[in-house]
Amino acid sequence: MTEATGTPAVRTEERDGVFVITIDRPQARNAIDGATARALAATVDELDARDDLVVGVLTGANGVFSAGMDLKARAQGDTPIIEGRGFAGITRMEIKTPLIAAVEGYALGGGTEMALACDMIVAARNATFGQPEVHWGIVAPEGGMIRLPERIPRNIALELLLTGDTLPAPRAEQLGLVNHLTEPGEALTQALELAHRVAQNAPLAIAAVKRVVNERTAFRDKDALRDQDQYVEPVLTSLDAMEGPRAFAEKRPPHWQGR
Repeated sequence: MTEATGTPAVRTEERDGVFVITIDRPQARNAIDGATARALAATVDELDARDDLVVGVLTGANGVFSAGMDLKARAQGDTPIIEGRGFAGITRMEIKTPLIAAVEGYALGGGTEMALACDMIVAARNATFGQPEVHWGIVAPEGGMIRLPERIPRNIALELLLTGDTLPAPRAEQLGLVNHLTEPGEALTQALELAHRVAQNAPLAIAAVKRVVNERTAFRDKDALRDQDQYVEPVLTSLDAMEGPRAFAEKRPPHWQGR
């Protein structure tokens, strides 16, 4: 097992051609701060650069995938957004290697957006997805508003995005968001089984399949993510966007100003 350079917040492990990437910030429910985003970006770059790694699995330690953006760090001016790469260094990336999300516990906000940036999702029955950004005066600009309506029915996606309600994994499987549902604690095992079924096939064929599918979806998503910024930027730079994380950090209800 090897740790990502410069931080213990991300661990990597190689298992017969499968590269397991584990977010390991249990004290913050694996929420993503700037340092963790940079570490994740480095691991994804390694995954894509190495010919001996055929499939990647992204997961979280201690029974939680990720609580999304570290709002306490955000309130202090830290950001998990990497220019040109998006949230956690991956949500706006064209990742060449197939990537599977193994989700236990919470995958909220940016956690859901990281899962959506993966090609397949394996989730435990107790896993929970959601885009609660509206509760904190912000929106889901790193794939939530673009990819979620493509993975599940548009009206259901809008309900989740507008209310900030959560989506339990069994319902997510019914809607087609989750490939495989497992018992709690078994998501990584099932994701590895799926990864090894992919990895036993011809590398050139695997690369071609992902590239063709990406040319029909990921490239379009990239344009959509860029085009949405004209609507998203005024929200993310508003007083309300500062108030939401501050209220979260201070454990009080937010006081919206509408600007």
